[in-house]
Formats: sequence, structure tokens, C-alpha cells
Amino acid sequence: MKEPTNPFKDVTQVFEQMQNVFEEMAENVQGGAFEMEPSVASINVDLEDRDETFVLTAELPGFETDDIDVRVADRTLRLEAEHEDESEAESEGEYLRRERRRAAVARSVRLPGAVETDDISATYNNGILTVEMPKSEPTERGSEIEIN
Repeated sequence: MKEPTNPFKDVTQVFEQMQNVFEEMAENVQGGAFEMEPSVASINVDLEDRDETFVLTAELPGFETDDIDVRVADRTLRLEAEHEDESEAESEGEYLRRERRRAAVARSVRLPGAVETDDISATYNNGILTVEMPKSEPTERGSEIEIN
């Protein structure tokens, strides 16, 4: 028997697209100083400023390590996680409701300072992702320009 279609799938996709648009807009407002509130399809995070390191802790329950993508570019940390149930095993009965097929979340967090991208480390344990990002000194303070 064919699975019933989910009428909320399109609505969920529209909300995810709107979130991405708002996150991009937020990054452009005052250099990314505007912080968006997390939404249903977002990731709850804490960003801690330690002496030599920024530490981000994120809640990602239900995902495996291979489902998670972490990237840093232009002082922005991007987290994405996607899980798709690929189980083709036969069940004893017919599903009346099936909501656990696919999960995808994403979040961009503007970092308050530059980080050493080569020395970033991440661990994932019991649904909690911890990303440690050593701070870096600004690479240049500019070039002196001689005035004639």
C-alpha cells in the first residue's frame, strides 16, 4: 500500500527556506551583530568566551556523527545535520503515522573574533556537539600608506 502523503512537508520546507533567508539577512545587518532567535528547525547553542578559546555547545539529539557538518568561514560557524531513515525493513503492521523519516536542522553563528581554523576540534557525545575554536590574533593591522 502506498504511504499517505504528508501535507505539512511543503510548509516545513517553506519555513526552513524562510529561516535561511532571515539568517542571511541577519549576517548582513551590522556585520552579523543581529542574532536570530532559534526556531523549530534550528539548533539550540551556547557560545562561551574562554581565555584563549571560543567554545560552542549545540544540542543535536538523534543524529550520528556522520550526519553532522561543521564549517567555519569568515568568522561564522555553520552547523548542519541531516538524518534520513533508510530502513527498508518490513514492519509487522501498517504505519498509521510516520514522522521519523527525515530530520534536518541548520544554524549559523557569528563568532565575536577570529579563530585558528586549522586548530578547531569538535566532539559529539549523547546528542551534544562541542566545538572548541582557539582564538587568533588579527593577521594584519593594515598597511601604511605614504602620503606625497
